[in-house]
Amino acid sequence: MVKLAIDFGTAVTKIYRLGSGIVLAEATCVTVEKETGEIRAYGNEAKRLLGKTADATDVCFPVYEGEIVAEKLAGPLLEYFIRKIAKTGGVEALFCVPCGCREESREKIYTVAKMAGISRVYFAETPFLSALGQDVPLSDSNPVFAIDIGAGVTSIAAFSLDGMIAGVSMNVGGNNMDVHIIDQIAEKFAVKIGSLTSEKLKIAIGSLIPDDNQGTYVRGRDIGTGRPRSVPVHSSDIEFPIRVYVDKIIEYAELVLRRLPAEVSAAVGKNGLYLSGGFASLAGLADYLQNKLQMEVHVSGDPQTAVVLGGGRAIGNNALLKKIML
Repeated sequence: MVKLAIDFGTAVTKIYRLGSGIVLAEATCVTVEKETGEIRAYGNEAKRLLGKTADATDVCFPVYEGEIVAEKLAGPLLEYFIRKIAKTGGVEALFCVPCGCREESREKIYTVAKMAGISRVYFAETPFLSALGQDVPLSDSNPVFAIDIGAGVTSIAAFSLDGMIAGVSMNVGGNNMDVHIIDQIAEKFAVKIGSLTSEKLKIAIGSLIPDDNQGTYVRGRDIGTGRPRSVPVHSSDIEFPIRVYVDKIIEYAELVLRRLPAEVSAAVGKNGLYLSGGFASLAGLADYLQNKLQMEVHVSGDPQTAVVLGGGRAIGNNALLKKIML
């Protein structure tokens, strides 16, 4: 039996295979022929076509804000991923799901998993897996506070191995920032850029460091003339679209913290915040959160893989899996 941990994310799907480690990280994306509904490309190959396809082809993301929104596309896409890494034998998989994931959402994942040929399905919430993937000591009496910022959803929770103490998931993530950056560049420079360019811009110069002056050139379409044009963009030019969403995450983090019993609050304050997700690597983010929440912020060496690494540890440990699975 092949054992997998699957982070079927809004932007990227990551899969951990027991005994091999992380074996796949590809865009959760397909291209579809409009007239027939036939899928023409999967994963990274499909994402490369974003903004470049003819009118006869759509680039689709079957997972939106952590929720499967197109089961008929998600099933074949997941099957494509599974076939790349597990060509023979039965498959059982632990799916990483947002904090407080509803039963209806889990049923959609279950349906898609069956379409992909997975015989046994488990679910565990992102905060638990994030902590495991960062080697955070977990016990029944040691509460942990964690935030995972994904592309479409952010999970915030305080928990121990005894269970969830307080937590929430919110439809805020890196994709929201990308859309806002597109609007900001259009407003400030009269240049229209695409979502791939916006994402690259955020990764290259996105920053919450005060007075950060990193810069790069961005090429897009002049809104007035319709011609290609490149403009110099600096960190300060896209700081607001990033900060507005980070501040919203902080607002919800404070709500979770206010719900904690006094002893748990004291322990969490001592242990600090464990941060994960692809966005966790943003320059200045850890210091910004530390200043706003008044607690130490821990970021692992590769925060974007923390959740699926934790899932790999759980799928290989039956006792632990029984403790944390939904």
